Amino acid sequence: MKIKGSNVLITGGASGIGKIMGRMALEKGARNLIIWDINIAAIEAVKEEFKGLGNVYGYRVDVSNNDTVVKTYKRVAEECGLVDILINCAGIVTSNKTFDQMSAHEITRTININTIAPMFVAHAMLPGMLRRNSGHICTITSAGGMLSNPKMSVYAASKWGATGWSDSVRIELQEMKSNVRITTVAPYFINTGMFDGVKSPIIPILKPEYVSRKVLRAIEKNKNFAGIPFGFHFIRFWQAFLPTRVFDFLFGKVFGIYHAMDKFTGRTKQEKAKAIA
Repeated sequence: MKIKGSNVLITGGASGIGKIMGRMALEKGARNLIIWDINIAAIEAVKEEFKGLGNVYGYRVDVSNNDTVVKTYKRVAEECGLVDILINCAGIVTSNKTFDQMSAHEITRTININTIAPMFVAHAMLPGMLRRNSGHICTITSAGGMLSNPKMSVYAASKWGATGWSDSVRIELQEMKSNVRITTVAPYFINTGMFDGVKSPIIPILKPEYVSRKVLRAIEKNKNFAGIPFGFHFIRFWQAFLPTRVFDFLFGKVFGIYHAMDKFTGRTKQEKAKAIA
């Protein structure tokens, strides 16, 4: 899918890799960059920062609210035109608590934003893409959605759900013989602040610029799935062949993957407060 000349909408586009991908999309010649985010101050800041790069539109949207998603997309269609490329990037992680310590609010909020919201957003835009027989939906899930890890059980569940949904839609469109494409991206921990405090002894924490380039390249190449970095597939390979007890010992204890979240802090309270300002 060509980014040049396309309307590109990015959820969570006012910060992190969402913001970086927005800048890169404009540099690649996107017709319009459309940012959906919960943080209105950050949206305005990005619009100001990117104004010399191209057309930038911003909307405050709670992507876990379907009515808001539908109403806002009607506005987008009127003001910017229909979306050609959707990048579902908005996501959260609430804590490093074990499952028994998590509140019902933390559970539902995580599932609503990481799993259900991408479905709501895609559901609003996919019918138009199908009518035009053109478009691309990319959903950023997580390596944590393909590898069980303690102290992130609900986050992992939310990303497993998003991964399964996204790839299932890919197969549905394939069987329809539609030209609408789906890309599912599963990156490892990214150094954006969202996972501050995480320790990763075997796989380096990823740089946001690197991940952003990889995601856009996957869209341009119409890739079905992209695991970032590629070395992550090495872990999944051994997961399939080793007995569970051996895998848990080798990767969980020796390589320390199961202790990655032990010192997790995430964003500061001030940063979290700004996110809903």
